Amino acid sequence: MSYSVGQVAGFAGVTVRTLHHYDEIGLLVPGERTHAGHRRYTDADLDRLQQILFYRELGFPLEEVAVLLDDPDADPRAHLRRQHELLTARIEKLQKMAVAVEHAMEARKMGINLTPEERFEVFGDKDPFNEEYTEEAEQRWGDTEAWAESQRRAAGYTKEDWKRIKSEADDWQERYAALVAAGEQPSGEAAMDMAEEHRQHVNRWFFEVPYEMHRCFGEMYVSDERFKAYYDAMGPGVAEHLRGAILANADRHTAS
Repeated sequence: MSYSVGQVAGFAGVTVRTLHHYDEIGLLVPGERTHAGHRRYTDADLDRLQQILFYRELGFPLEEVAVLLDDPDADPRAHLRRQHELLTARIEKLQKMAVAVEHAMEARKMGINLTPEERFEVFGDKDPFNEEYTEEAEQRWGDTEAWAESQRRAAGYTKEDWKRIKSEADDWQERYAALVAAGEQPSGEAAMDMAEEHRQHVNRWFFEVPYEMHRCFGEMYVSDERFKAYYDAMGPGVAEHLRGAILANADRHTAS
């Protein structure tokens, strides 16, 4: 049996572009070609791809992955032990920062320049600056860099700034809900582009979010019932779909 590049991309949850890149750098060269030159992947190629994705999920650079798969003298256990230690520390830090940023965005920002009347004008009856979120966020993440940065930025925003932020968020939510309803797959280009737009919105208004942190956001959207309820209110399954799009988008931007 052999499979087309599109089929393999679907099996593995990666983009065709990623498979092309792996072929170009010699990391995963398809075992067969059609008479027309099209890539065909064998079962052995799929086994190799599974190993590549395993190491990539652990954060190994592509160069190290190639060494592990092709160098008979390489000790994968030593690499894994070293990478496990680094990943454990990094994941703990990123998850803490991701939760801090998301809750800080929902909470009342210290020094926010909005009166209660203006808050109602901007947010209606869905005011994200209620006391419950404020106290919880400040107690749990008030000493993090994420909280400090979001507070610093928010302190300078005017009512018009907050209106623009909410307008951008509302527009994105409407378009993303329509995309999910239309059956777009999380790994599709349109979904990944909107996941990137989601990341850039946070970057622009609140806090710089690297792709690894954005992955943590996506996981939190399905593991934290409050966030899951928030996104699923946009449409059935939106939280899970967004998680998948965020992960796929991060993959395509870190593939090389």
